[in-house]
Parts: sequence; structure tokens; C-alpha cells
Amino acid sequence: MCSEKNARGYNQSKRAQNQAKTRERIVEATIELHGEVGPAATTISMIADRAGVQRHTVYAHFPDDRSLLMACSGTTMARDPLPSPAEWAATNDPEVRLRMALGALYRWYERNAKLMGSVVRDSEVHPLTREVTELRAGAEMRAIAESVTGGLEQKGKAALALAMSFHTWRTLTQDSTLDTPEAVNLMTRAIISADD
Repeated sequence: MCSEKNARGYNQSKRAQNQAKTRERIVEATIELHGEVGPAATTISMIADRAGVQRHTVYAHFPDDRSLLMACSGTTMARDPLPSPAEWAATNDPEVRLRMALGALYRWYERNAKLMGSVVRDSEVHPLTREVTELRAGAEMRAIAESVTGGLEQKGKAALALAMSFHTWRTLTQDSTLDTPEAVNLMTRAIISADD
């Protein structure tokens, strides 16, 4: 009786481990595809093929696109969270704080450039991608902006919004020849001089 109960417990544990591994493969396949073709163009068939499972297996773990996007974005942000204002909170000099914030944000963009490029592009035309992006990153991005807006007036805040944009970072560092510190210097000067 005891060995039968132990065997049943072992089988349930093994099944749970297999399900967790399958779920992880599906999430990883989806993240890869989001970086390659974007969330809007990623299909369940593509995910199933990449993960080595059947379509119905994907649906068994993620009954709708929203649950899948939430799982993928959660995994991505857990691996590499957006910078926290706590990193520069102890700095009293507004310019130094601004440089630190932009530097941290730009390094995050650099580490996540491929995926972010696809997600930002699709957020403009794909409502679900826009919704999930706002849920996962909206509050954090607002916190970064609020942590460095002290003393900025309307034009300075507008320049800050421009500087924090992924498009701006990509234009400065990928489309031009600036490295991240040079891009940070340029944008810091632009923000500080905007209110003059």
C-alpha cells in the first residue's frame, strides 16, 4: 500500500516536472520568435514547431495570446529588470542623477535591443502587445522619468521623454556612430539646456 502511494506521488511529481519543462520550452520559443519576427507575427504553429510540441500543447499551457505574452514578458523582465531609481536615488546632483538614469536605461536597451526593437515596433500596431508592454514596463518607465524630472520645466521634460525613447537610443547608437556614454552625454546636455 505504501509503495503504491509512493509510486503515485513519484509519477505525479515527474508529470509536474515534465509539464513545467514543456511550459518553459514554449515560453523560450516564444521569446526567441518575438525577437526574430515580433509578437504580432508570431503564430501558435511557429511556437509549437520551435518548442517541439503540438499546437494543442501550447493551448493547454496558454489558452489565449494574452496569457502567453504575460508569461513571456514576465520571464524577460525577471531575467533583466528595468533599472530602478534606487540606483541613483542617493545622488543629490540633478545632472549626475540624470546621467546615471540614462546610462542605466541605455545599457538595458543595449542588452535587450533585438527583442525591444520588435516589441516597440509591434506596440504601435498591435493592441495586445501595447497592453502587455504597458503592464510590464509602464510604471517602471514613469518611475525612472519622475526620479530625474526635479527642476525640469516643460521643454526639459519633453527632451527627457525624447531621450528615454528606445527609438532615440537606437538612432544615436545603432544608426549613428555614438557609443552609449556619448549618447548619454548628448542627451543629458540637450535636456539640461532645453529650458534655457
